[in-house]
This record gives sequence, C-alpha cells and structure tokens, in this order.
Amino acid sequence: MYQLPDLKLFLRIAETGNLSAAARDLGLLPATASASLKRIERQLDCRLFERTTRSMRLTQQGELFRDYCASALQVLADGEAALNDSRKALHGQLRISAPADWGRNVLRPWLDAFQTAHPQLGLTLQCSDYRSDLFRDPFDLAFRYGRQDDSTLIAQEMAANERILVASPAYIKLHGTPKTLDALRQHNCLLHNLNQLRTNIWRFRGAGGLTEITVSGNRVADDGGVVRAWAVDGLGIACKSRLDVQEDVRAGRLVHILPQVRGPDWPLYAVYPHRDSVSPAVRAAIAFVRGRLSQTP
Repeated sequence: MYQLPDLKLFLRIAETGNLSAAARDLGLLPATASASLKRIERQLDCRLFERTTRSMRLTQQGELFRDYCASALQVLADGEAALNDSRKALHGQLRISAPADWGRNVLRPWLDAFQTAHPQLGLTLQCSDYRSDLFRDPFDLAFRYGRQDDSTLIAQEMAANERILVASPAYIKLHGTPKTLDALRQHNCLLHNLNQLRTNIWRFRGAGGLTEITVSGNRVADDGGVVRAWAVDGLGIACKSRLDVQEDVRAGRLVHILPQVRGPDWPLYAVYPHRDSVSPAVRAAIAFVRGRLSQTP
C-alpha cells in the first residue's frame, strides 16, 4: 500500500528535479526523503529517476507512474473537497453535457437522485454525441467517452469502458449469430455517424492483435440512442459502448455477441475547464456519479 507522503514527495521531486529541494519544500529531512523514494521504487520494483550529482530525471517508467500518481492524488483531493461540499447546501445552476445514449438512460436518473438531495440546485442537461466546447458553450461539466487529448481541459477518468457487439434475441433468431468477425459482413450493421466521419470500419482486439472489419447496413444515425433503439427493436447488429447497453444485456433485451473479441478502450471521463475555479456543485456531481459507477457491476 502506498503512503500519501511518499507519493507527494515523488511528484515534488519530478517537478523540481532535485531530492533535497523537494524534501525542503515538504519539510522533510533529506535522509527521510531518500528513504521514502526508495520505498516507492522497491514497491514498484523499478527505478523512477536517473540520478546525477546535480539533478534527477524521470525514467520512462517514472514518467508513466507520474501521470497515474498525479491523477490518483487529484481524485483524492477532489473527493475530500466533495465530501466537505456535501455537508453544505448546493445552490445555483449546474450545466452538464453528456453522450446521448448514456446521458438519457443512465445519467439522467442518477442526476434526478442527486438533485433530490440538493433541492436548491438547478440543472441543465444536454444529451448529445457532439462534443461541446467548454470554453465557448455554457457548460460547467461534460462527460465524454474516449481518451482526452485536450491539455487545456481537466479530465478525470470515471470508469473503464469498451465497445461491444450486441443484437436482440429477435434478430439472432431470424438471422443467426455471427461466429467470426468476418461473418459481420453478411449481417445488417447499425452505423453511428458522427461529425461526418466514416463509421463502417469497426475495430477489434483479439489474440491476433488489432482487426478492422468493413461492415454495411441500411440504417445510419448521428445519435447513439437511436442506434441502441434499432438494436433493441431487432433491426441489426450494433457496436456500442458497454456502459450504454449493459442494462439491456442484463435484462435480456440485447445479447453480447462475439464476447471473445474486444473493441478499443473507450473510458468515460469527467471534463471541466479549470481546476481552480471548479464549483462545489461540479465536485459533488463528479463524486456522486463516480459512486454510482462504482456500484455498477
């Protein structure tokens, strides 16, 4: 188990490039700081820094661990702040953007419960698969799928996720279950067209590595909820986010087909513009949704 002072020291050394300076900033003796760093490296079984007589530079492993370490400490800090906020009455207006399907069917009832706990808080929810510009559009918080590359935004990973293949029992009864990825070419595939991007190339990971399959179908939508509804109605096979359809799979409305192959990682993130200006309502909403996600099998 990692100790928080050790992780804070590691990040401070990474920032300053000097163990003595980091120790001084944190009020530690150099010997204590050195022992703390050795404790982390021993637990990870790797060297985190390349050491010279004057400075310390992160190794490749150190750079990788730094990002996860910073994220973990930020989540803890945000959780502590949200806990403090939860003891206070939240008020004002909270404006949230979320993916269409997940926003309508999963997030909306969660936010209803959140608003019941905070009756003085107003809520605006936009459910759309088009990404809003958080600096231009009037949103305080967005939930987004996929890796976040915009360094101007703060992003917290909320849940692991991936794309899976699903079809209704009615479709399978009528058309059969594809036994291989190549067999998808013979089926009606429901396409999700976003930002005019070509969506008939589906990518999967298997034992042999990455596989691309060009599929076709007679229905295309720019809304993930429409694609999901078509699949439930038995009109074709969909490649959907697991978080969007897991309740349908559990209820038997959809069947997870070809479970031995996996789509690309598609994690869910909470995204907001500025950490320093984030409101108590945003912190509390993130903590609430994270709690609900942790309770989801």
